[in-house]
Amino acid sequence: MSHLVRTLSFLRTPAPLGLLVLALVFTHSVQASSGGRTSRGCAAGSVRSLGTATKSYAVDVRGLVRVYRRPGGSAFARFGALNVNGVPTVFSALQAVMGPRCRAAWYRVLVPLKPNGRSGYVRARSVNLRVVRSRIVIDLSARTVSLYQRRRLALKTTAAIGAPATPTPTGSFYVNQRFRSDPLGPYGWAAIGISAFSEVLTGWPQGGPVAIHGTNNPSLLGLRVSNGCIRVSNAAVRRLWRLAPAGTPVLIRD
Repeated sequence: MSHLVRTLSFLRTPAPLGLLVLALVFTHSVQASSGGRTSRGCAAGSVRSLGTATKSYAVDVRGLVRVYRRPGGSAFARFGALNVNGVPTVFSALQAVMGPRCRAAWYRVLVPLKPNGRSGYVRARSVNLRVVRSRIVIDLSARTVSLYQRRRLALKTTAAIGAPATPTPTGSFYVNQRFRSDPLGPYGWAAIGISAFSEVLTGWPQGGPVAIHGTNNPSLLGLRVSNGCIRVSNAAVRRLWRLAPAGTPVLIRD
């Protein structure tokens, strides 16, 4: 129980084979290059957008990694292989900056820092790239959480959202950490942290990060009652846990 309390301290609020082969080839083509001549038609320094309508990309940090304002520029943050909660550090990858042999030298990534939506560049050799097939859309007006896999709706559920004084922030984020919790506690079966922070809370542990989590009071689902987090039923958070790995993009819209 003491371990549970410690790991949740940041929250203070109650395909066909052919397609698979193509995906693997593309993923390999944007991995870090150790050197060599630039391939014809792929100039060093050119930028490739990552992701399509059916997939996105995440990067897992191997060790100490610095985040730069631009490739080769100054660093403004650094992360270890584990974050402050002891969970593996993951970023959502947006673009690849190509190097020799038409392989990535840098990735532009979303990072879990204020202000919300902040991005920077990490060296490709410091991370491992992987494909993510899931996507979460949170509609604040409808008070729903929808999970898509390969553009197909896999889950849609009612959610409680931030109260008028402590609204849930909007924007593009990603799942950056996940915790199991006491099903009978205020966070329900699990808490799925995203890279968003409250924009109104001050003095909050770790800057007031936002999460999608279960609840021990399902009667409040559909209401504006939280400090910014998104509450769903325990059954829904179980499915989200299974279908939305770290790195899953999360869109929160009005």
